[in-house]
Amino acid sequence: MTRALERTVMPNTVRLTSLASCAGCAAKVRPEDLEQVLLQLIPNRDPRILGKGNHYDDAVVIQVNDSTTLVQTVDFFTPIVDDPYWYGRIAAANALSDVYAMGGRPITAMNIVCFPTRSLGPQLLAEILRGGQEALALAGAALAGGHTIEDAEPKFGLAVTGLVDPNKVTFKGGLEAGDQLYLTKPIGTGVITTAHKRDLIEGDDLHTAIEWMAQLNDQPSLLMSELGCRGATDVTGYSLLGHAMEMARAGEVCLELEASAVPLLPRVRELRARGAFPGGSAANRAWLEKSGQLHFEPEVADDLRDLFCDAQTSGGLLLGLKPGNDFEQRMRAAGRSAWRIGSVHGGKAGIRVVAGP
Repeated sequence: MTRALERTVMPNTVRLTSLASCAGCAAKVRPEDLEQVLLQLIPNRDPRILGKGNHYDDAVVIQVNDSTTLVQTVDFFTPIVDDPYWYGRIAAANALSDVYAMGGRPITAMNIVCFPTRSLGPQLLAEILRGGQEALALAGAALAGGHTIEDAEPKFGLAVTGLVDPNKVTFKGGLEAGDQLYLTKPIGTGVITTAHKRDLIEGDDLHTAIEWMAQLNDQPSLLMSELGCRGATDVTGYSLLGHAMEMARAGEVCLELEASAVPLLPRVRELRARGAFPGGSAANRAWLEKSGQLHFEPEVADDLRDLFCDAQTSGGLLLGLKPGNDFEQRMRAAGRSAWRIGSVHGGKAGIRVVAGP
């Protein structure tokens, strides 16, 4: 972090989350609705696009010429926290993750801003943009401008361009039977931010979630590429299980997740029991269970079934590596975290969630 969380509360505090109907990545169009929209569009068959070019992948990878391969994405959302600086930092980190999830390195970004400047004034917006700019500085990417419009509901994010080695691109469909599955951030930001919006938690719990959301996925991206990873994604609004399902479908494999191995943010089980469960998270679970491709072992607790469907904002990477790798150790040596949470199997595409190993 470049600045202490305790110093971020502005004297003229405006509760930004109160201006949005949905917070952060929970504002995404619900997956079942998005599927219906995409089915009506013509698939992109441009030969310059690497991979299947389907809607599962986090970003598009474009072969410009023999020496240049770009990875491009766009991501923005409504306020996930009230402090404008950290909202900007988190939104930027979230947008950058799409490039990291594809094994790329971000080089430039452009701001996307919708903000009620006439009613809230320019200072709050300047803080949001400063948070985003500092995230880009940490990533080594240049801010190259952007576009702003007046909007009663604030929204901020980035269009990001990166470079990637065409031989090291990590697609959602790249998992193979035998791969071990890893997660690089704990689950529960949807529950924590909802609890904050409902005044159910104090600052420390929120600060822990902010630290995780603001953390870049740069280091895990670099290490997974060095270890030969071919399948990865970032965990955001469609939840751990939702994005895992995208990987299972894209790769036509079965993912087995171990419930006891999935890391959780502090107090999320307690807060979920107190009703801090976002509507978007509930929609994720309903969509997944309706698919017929998600199967829970009876011993998996119902609250964990909810939490694994929790809509995350700027979550970690979910990735697969061959057995015998030292990913967890190398992450610890870099001052980061990683947890092995399951494995990949052949057979019908889908997900099995078991209680433990």
